[in-house]
Amino acid sequence: MASTVGDFVLQRLSTWGIKRVFGYPGDGINGLTAALGRQDDIEFVQVRHEEEAAFMACGHAKVTGEVGVCLATSGPGAIHLLNGLYDAKLDRKPVVAIVGQSVRMAIGGHFQQEVDLVSLFKDVASDFVQVCTTPEQARHLIDRALRIAKAQRTVTAVIFPNDVQELAAASPTGGHGSIHTGADYREPSIHPQKTDLEAAAQILNQGEKVAVLIGAGAWNAADEVIAVCEKLQCGVAKALLGKAILSDDLSFSTGQIGLLGTKASWDMMQGCDTFLMIGSTFPYSEFLPKEGQAKCVQIDIDPTMLSLRYPADVALVGDAGATLGLLLPLLNQKPRGAWRETIEKNVSAMWEEEGRKAHLAANPLNPELFFWEVSDRLPADVVLCADTGMSTTFFARAVKVKPGMKTAISGTLATMGPAVSYALAAKFAYPGRPAIAFVGDGAMQMLGMNGLITAAKYYKRWADPRLIIVVLNNRDLNMVSWELRALGGSPKVEATQDLPDVDYAALATVLGLKGITVTRPEDVGPAWDAALGADRPVVIDVKADPNVIALPPHATFEQTKNLFMALARGDSDRGAVMGQLIKQLVS
Repeated sequence: MASTVGDFVLQRLSTWGIKRVFGYPGDGINGLTAALGRQDDIEFVQVRHEEEAAFMACGHAKVTGEVGVCLATSGPGAIHLLNGLYDAKLDRKPVVAIVGQSVRMAIGGHFQQEVDLVSLFKDVASDFVQVCTTPEQARHLIDRALRIAKAQRTVTAVIFPNDVQELAAASPTGGHGSIHTGADYREPSIHPQKTDLEAAAQILNQGEKVAVLIGAGAWNAADEVIAVCEKLQCGVAKALLGKAILSDDLSFSTGQIGLLGTKASWDMMQGCDTFLMIGSTFPYSEFLPKEGQAKCVQIDIDPTMLSLRYPADVALVGDAGATLGLLLPLLNQKPRGAWRETIEKNVSAMWEEEGRKAHLAANPLNPELFFWEVSDRLPADVVLCADTGMSTTFFARAVKVKPGMKTAISGTLATMGPAVSYALAAKFAYPGRPAIAFVGDGAMQMLGMNGLITAAKYYKRWADPRLIIVVLNNRDLNMVSWELRALGGSPKVEATQDLPDVDYAALATVLGLKGITVTRPEDVGPAWDAALGADRPVVIDVKADPNVIALPPHATFEQTKNLFMALARGDSDRGAVMGQLIKQLVS
């Protein structure tokens, strides 16, 4: 039996299979911190900031599918967790937050660092947030937090007042009101009724121009998706969170969809008469078929997500792999025809165009080239993490992901700052696998530089020390600058967009890591080779041109008009932007 509640909490987490906790100490969790020092089952990963702890817990969930756990002190520590927790909630990843609180007798007395934590976490942990007020509660609160996080694929939180953590552990009394919970959890197999599958198959069999869209929910259905596309002789587009599910080398994979997407995906969606959406909450309906254009079948394990982006004629509740496995025998084999041939032709043209764009000259370097050059060098088991910003854009369009690789991206929240934390979490979960984080300089300055200190602290314990952090150093909040131009017709605002110039390679060297600076196209390949062969984490400082055109390949008239309006209104980079635009048009 554990001696204190703090000891019991850690033992119970271990019973559930939790191997590590990401956090930062503080006097609001002294009882839990002391307990960490009395056991060896759970590794404590000390981060530099509680936001990093939450992002690492979220990243752990994204790359492993397991529950991530973060630990923070009361008041400010708990507050710092919120951004990473919302990232997990909105991308439907299981994370449990354990936070401290003032001693029980002080609550309500305006005590130092006292925050109404139940109210604070009530939205982000809406499915379960509770305060442990007696030792007998600890068992069922931890059990329910983990069970609900797993079952609902969401965030839960348990709050422990400081004095409760240090009380003697106690089992439920057995009297009236006593709660006796267990730690066994097994994933159910969820699939639709046979009649519903038959209705879906009828629509798909009748369709002449079928388009498929997959998201993160299709994570366990790669083979089934390929088989469906071969039977229906159709193409498949990928939402950003679904990038790693199918190989980018497939002749019928049109790549990404949306603002970061490809013309091949756009053309397929605009031309289809039947639409199959699998495990995706892709938000931008303007990139989907026009309403009424296509018959729709949608598959999602969460019934609340059905018919949300496009009205489904048949909305199937089910696990993607199980549902497609049952649907496949009901589908007719279609002959190869003009629709499939057109899709494959567009995919081939898409990659040819991407290669040309990546090799356009820029000042000092076209960042797209750096992403293009890594595809043939990627280790088969690499974990790829992309931050929100232009790093996401170039990663989505230029990097070819293959089976066996993993990715971690902030999807629905699209927050800046998590990529380095994701990559660090991947290194703890898979210490023998290399990890790469693609980060803009804005995100690097926001949180990534703190993550370098964490990497320096821990990398020697990893079986494979390769952690590569690529910084697009263009001294501009570049995605926002392009959004100002293309969405609002506004010129870049230097006071809000320009960033301090930091020597990221030098910073890495100071911390005992390896730093590489890339300024010329001929340096790109050697930089990748050096980083992938390094014996420690590497920071690659890519001196990127901020004026490489970042509009979608299928930019609308409105977006193009806004860009020219922004340049005409005195954008400080209008000459360089026009030069890049002319190069792309010629290409």
